[in-house]
Amino acid sequence: MEDHLTPALIVQELDKYIIGQSEAKKSVAIALRNRWRRLRANEELRREIIPNNIMMIGPTGVGKTEIARRLAQLAQAPFIKVEASKFTEVGYVGRDVESMVRDLVEQSVNMVRAEQKEKIREVARELADEQILDILIPPVKKRSGKAISIEAAGESTANLTDEELNERTREKFRDKLRRGELEERQIEIELVVPSHNVQVMAPPGLEGMDGLQDMLSGMIPKKRKKRKMTVAQAREHLVEEEADRLIDMDAVTREAIDRAGNNGIIFIDEIDKVAVASGDGRGPDVSRAGVQRDLLPIVEGSVVNTKYGSIKTDHVLFIAAGAFHLAKPSDLIPELQGRFPIRVELKPLTESDFVSILTQPRNALTKQYQALLESEGVKLTFTDEAIRAMARLAFEVNQEMENIGARRLHTIMSNLLNDILFQVPDLDPTTEFEIDGNMVEERVGVMVSRKDLSRFIL
Repeated sequence: MEDHLTPALIVQELDKYIIGQSEAKKSVAIALRNRWRRLRANEELRREIIPNNIMMIGPTGVGKTEIARRLAQLAQAPFIKVEASKFTEVGYVGRDVESMVRDLVEQSVNMVRAEQKEKIREVARELADEQILDILIPPVKKRSGKAISIEAAGESTANLTDEELNERTREKFRDKLRRGELEERQIEIELVVPSHNVQVMAPPGLEGMDGLQDMLSGMIPKKRKKRKMTVAQAREHLVEEEADRLIDMDAVTREAIDRAGNNGIIFIDEIDKVAVASGDGRGPDVSRAGVQRDLLPIVEGSVVNTKYGSIKTDHVLFIAAGAFHLAKPSDLIPELQGRFPIRVELKPLTESDFVSILTQPRNALTKQYQALLESEGVKLTFTDEAIRAMARLAFEVNQEMENIGARRLHTIMSNLLNDILFQVPDLDPTTEFEIDGNMVEERVGVMVSRKDLSRFIL
């Protein structure tokens, strides 16, 4: 994490994408900064400082997942989202909860590998260009060194050996490659054909046999196949192959496990679905309590074996989230409750929040649709009345039916713009569309007023 990412700056960055929910943003910003502080504490205490895991409570569509995802992007940290309810599925009750930690390590390895590839891309490109050059102008094997006299390319090549003439020609083509003059030239290269992975059917409780599967796959000899393609296309493939050869995977693995263990974030969604409401404890409640007990050691801190090595989860930041409509946080087992000391309640979105969501974030829906239509040369604009009308309708539908938060805006705008999106490719590219309040009322307001229709469409 960068030194300059203070809690205030983290909240400021989150504000660019998420409207409201200041308490939740403040809590995650402090949690992220505390990780930076822990890594700079003295070594004796560093191991003892555990993260303050966070539980977000609030209805769907108010920004819980987006806050966690954006936080991970800011910290450049490995991030995994998992639904707690998946561990209660039939035939999967409480099984292999450790898989989310293995997924986190996998994500971390991919992240570190991508960073290393970027660092050595220039070197890999030079090596790839040399391979392309060998195909275009194969090097001449060393002979007696006898001088020859030839005229080529308008230059005198008198008294040059075969090797010198070949090297001069290769140098000219090397310059052309660097200047991009040969990008469309067709060449034939040998590519590694990916082999089919060997599937290992693991018995219950031994689902983490990825290492054995990789070992068996590695024993199968790699096939190579010749393909014709342009120089530009060949370079892309060869750069990837050269980068894979240059990368030290042992160093990547060590860095990835360290990063996952110290900076990783696991977002456990739908935690309320495994909460056991007060009752007799029979039926599905039994499996829910079992899932909580399986989650507990992971959240408390344990060692998980992965195909890249062992990882301790003591300092992984866990963010749990749930709507808690039918259950309460106190319905979770006490040990699990204690592992999420920070509780923040996210507020339902108001009509004014919807107006802000449609206009302020960098990825606002209105900006997304404008960008989509701009790709075909069509200009789309929204009046203030249209924005307010869409916000009001989304708020009303959420009040009268299931409250799905900001996701309601997707259904509203989809119904509003479907006809335009369908017609655009056949229209004059200079066409302009202005969405006003009347158009919103005509196309969406009618559906809202008809309750029987709105329940199916909106």
